[in-house]
Amino acid sequence: MEITFTYILSQVLTIIVYILIAITYQLKKRKNIVILSFSTQIIQGTVYFLLNAYTALAMRGVAAIRDLVFWVDENKNGKSNKINTKDILFLIVLYVLIIIFTIITLDGWYSLLSATATMLSTYSIWQKNVKIYKILGIPTGILWIVYNFLYKSIFGVILESLLLLATIRGVVMYSKEERYRNLKKQWEIW
Repeated sequence: MEITFTYILSQVLTIIVYILIAITYQLKKRKNIVILSFSTQIIQGTVYFLLNAYTALAMRGVAAIRDLVFWVDENKNGKSNKINTKDILFLIVLYVLIIIFTIITLDGWYSLLSATATMLSTYSIWQKNVKIYKILGIPTGILWIVYNFLYKSIFGVILESLLLLATIRGVVMYSKEERYRNLKKQWEIW
């Protein structure tokens, strides 16, 4: 690994991205998660371009489109926890795009790591349940840690590992709050 200006820039941008991503795992509203996630996709795409990791760049492009469409849909149609036919069709379109871009940019088996991580994160946002979003952040994080390791992104590995810890914290906190809400409802029934 050669330390060049491009590599240093990629690592600085990586630090910014992971600060923003860590914040998303602490948010409670899906709309806020999607807005912040869109911003991180653009920056992360730039990072992977600088690292010549073209499958991940393509995956970040698909993820940016995904986040933008989800945000527009929620602003236009309001918040809905129900999945309709339009949602299912959009998920299928996103998965087809992920498969096509993976085939086009395939650079070894490790390209499949970024594609799988993108599929998991796409599903986690698509299904409209914050708890599942947080839980699926765990396997997604592990896949990105391995991918960043293979592309020698030092800060990608370090910060994705910290993000994984933040994700686990978010899951634990959400579970505690959910348990408290359930106990409170039971108490009110009595």
